[in-house]
Amino acid sequence: MNELEKRSFYSFLGLYIVSSFLFILLAGFWYYTAQKHAFENNEHYRLEHIADRIGTAIIMAHMHGTPLQIPELQGRDIRIALIGTDGRLVSGELPAGLLPDGPDYREYTGRMVLVSDAPKEHLQIRYVIVSSDALFGVLSELREVVLAMMAAIALLAATVAWTLSKLFMRPLHQRVVQTERFVSDVTHELNTPVTALSMAAEQLLSAGRCSEKTLRNITASTRQLYDIYRSLTYLNFAREPETPHAIDLAGVAEKSSAYYRPLMESKQQTLSLQTHPLYFAIPEAEAQLLLGNLIGNAVKYSPPGATVHLEMNAGCLIVRDEGMGIAPEQQHRIFEQFTRATEIGGGFGVGLSIVKRICDAYGITLTLDSAEGKGTQFRLCFPQEASGV
Repeated sequence: MNELEKRSFYSFLGLYIVSSFLFILLAGFWYYTAQKHAFENNEHYRLEHIADRIGTAIIMAHMHGTPLQIPELQGRDIRIALIGTDGRLVSGELPAGLLPDGPDYREYTGRMVLVSDAPKEHLQIRYVIVSSDALFGVLSELREVVLAMMAAIALLAATVAWTLSKLFMRPLHQRVVQTERFVSDVTHELNTPVTALSMAAEQLLSAGRCSEKTLRNITASTRQLYDIYRSLTYLNFAREPETPHAIDLAGVAEKSSAYYRPLMESKQQTLSLQTHPLYFAIPEAEAQLLLGNLIGNAVKYSPPGATVHLEMNAGCLIVRDEGMGIAPEQQHRIFEQFTRATEIGGGFGVGLSIVKRICDAYGITLTLDSAEGKGTQFRLCFPQEASGV
């Protein structure tokens, strides 16, 4: 990854991890608070139940005139104290410094203390005090569990964040690589015709005359430059769309073929052209770009001395070359932007993607038939509204 990709990767990763950790902290705090509240309520009800049982035992002993028997209680954490109506300790162990002055429930010196007036002053007992330290042990275990869960979830979130960041950056990385390659290819493609034009100009200056071959080289190089310009113009997102109008595609095909004739002559190629009028609503510039890319590819990838075929029949236009063909595994990718089927012949991988975009925009059916070593054929079938005369 380059520096820009690294910054984007770590920015996305950091944002994801920080937001995830904040969410985990909030979720952990909410869970701990909810569980703590539930445990506190349970502890309150438990201590209250114990106090009520003892109060009931005191009342029953007073009513029946029998000795007081404290019910057997479960839990070694429980401590019981009985306070008389005179405020003195009747039995049990009172937490140090606790002076009850009415019913209460609170934390006191590391224990939860419940002061209950359940005895109703029977047997001269005013309060039952029940205390326990079990809640704090439960809350300590709860904190450990919550922290462990948060740590595990945070680790999982970090792993997911790393994986998602990689997946997020993969198409971006591919696009960056494609863009870098596109810039490199454009530079290379521009260098070839510019060099040819420079050499031709030097030949003219040194010879003091202009040969037909030099003129053909200048014309071919100039048109290569213009092809690059047209492709880049079409790919410009800020371009203004043109209004479609019915044009004769046969005329466009003939103009496009004539446009590439100097390049074909330089490669000693011939053109087989069979056209008839076919009218279709499309901006002429896009029609020229559509047919020009197909014809230009046929010329580019056909060997010297080959024939480029262009014919029109039954509402379809066919461009066929006698080149190297396209491998089956590459045929489904050649319409992707910045993708080339082969390194031979140059180009920067936008011509066929432009063809596909124009076909999709105007409902033109585009099919490919290619075999390695036998050439490639592109068929454009126009919608029914296209008409021949």
